[in-house]
Amino acid sequence: MSYFDAASSAPLHPVARQALQASLDEGWADPARLYREGRRARLLLDAAREAAAEAIGCRPDELVFTTSGTRAVHTGIAGTLAGRHRVGRHLIVSAVEHSSVLHSAETHRSQGGTMSEVPVLRTGAVSPDAYAEALRPDTALACLQSANHEVGTEQPVAAVAEACRAAGVPLLVDAAQSLAWGQVEGGWSLLTGSAHKWGGPSGVGLLVVRKGVRYAPQGPADERESGRAPGFENIPGIVAAAASLRAVRAEAAAESARLRELTDRIRARVPELVPDVEVVGDPVRRLPHLLTFSCLYVDGETLLHELDREGFSVSSGSSCTSSTLTPSHVLKAMGVLSEGNVRVSLPLGTPAEDVDRFLDVLPRTVAAVREKLGAPASTPAVTGQDGSLVVDTLGKRCPIPVIELAKVITDVPIGGTVRVLSDDEAARLDIPAWCEMRNQEYVGEEPTEGGTAYVVRRKAP
Repeated sequence: MSYFDAASSAPLHPVARQALQASLDEGWADPARLYREGRRARLLLDAAREAAAEAIGCRPDELVFTTSGTRAVHTGIAGTLAGRHRVGRHLIVSAVEHSSVLHSAETHRSQGGTMSEVPVLRTGAVSPDAYAEALRPDTALACLQSANHEVGTEQPVAAVAEACRAAGVPLLVDAAQSLAWGQVEGGWSLLTGSAHKWGGPSGVGLLVVRKGVRYAPQGPADERESGRAPGFENIPGIVAAAASLRAVRAEAAAESARLRELTDRIRARVPELVPDVEVVGDPVRRLPHLLTFSCLYVDGETLLHELDREGFSVSSGSSCTSSTLTPSHVLKAMGVLSEGNVRVSLPLGTPAEDVDRFLDVLPRTVAAVREKLGAPASTPAVTGQDGSLVVDTLGKRCPIPVIELAKVITDVPIGGTVRVLSDDEAARLDIPAWCEMRNQEYVGEEPTEGGTAYVVRRKAP
């Protein structure tokens, strides 16, 4: 089995396993106690904090350990907003932040705060100028990930941090996906991370709050972790997290170059091997181990199941793999195709042979899924009063609306239109993306009974 989903959770690093086993024997006591066992536990905790701080590029007393990366994000945002409430209650996020950031933003807004969402380019990156324009006199905090968790695009953190510094606004960076590969450059103010993303154990996150940032811990007071992460410290997990971060950093330069070569191979070969594929994300400014592509006329959930049967564990941002039945907010913000989406994120040590086998399996797997989806009886097109073709796909999930559109587009003359009726939210993203890929004109959408009419004008033969 080839595990290609390190962006969700990386396999436990051997160094983390060794550190975890050793610290289970030495780090079980209360580090706040003065007896021998407590002092031993305190030494382990302090050493782990110093190692993590060195890897991140901060002072040890600026770093606290939390129970997860999500908890670190929630804690960091809430504490900074509370500490700077006299400045204002305006929060800035990018449209492609991790759900933990967006959920915090929604909570802030539901409690009377205001929020601005900075859009991204088609590559998934924000424009530093657009971020700077979102800053206001009442902005209390800005948030920007270091690299996107779905498409791997690196964000211009240093430029955004400089704009925030000039405006006197702290910048929180979610660095969960990038910490394995190096320090986050720029003058950020707060930083969060999650150990299981770099090969450490789950249940350990970290929060860095730079000196000088106005910060007010929320919730009941607790003396542990500077009052910012209540509860008894998971010392074995923390020790293993710090040890594995140091270990993966030692391997980062060599593995980064090797894995980038493998993902570049996938990026180049997939469009050659599989028709009607869009590789998304920045091709250069991206994480070395991660890439995403989307396949027209493919049900993402079916594709993932078929790849799993072939021995490959991958993930997807397609709506059909989500309980919400809506496409990934990241792909939606980028304006790219979401149907048949596959995210490949290679863990450290991935053999080149596994990538070669994936490229061998993928074309026939996609072809088989497309054949299955093309089998249902085609919805007949009818002629509208204005002479356009109308395809009724109400009640059918994507990619069916796109498949039916593709079947009838040549039935209208050049300049003629097709109206696709759909009540699937993913169609709002996938039909315009199909038009761009197939050189057709997307006219727009109109409300219709039971859903939306997506209007496409035929341009190409």
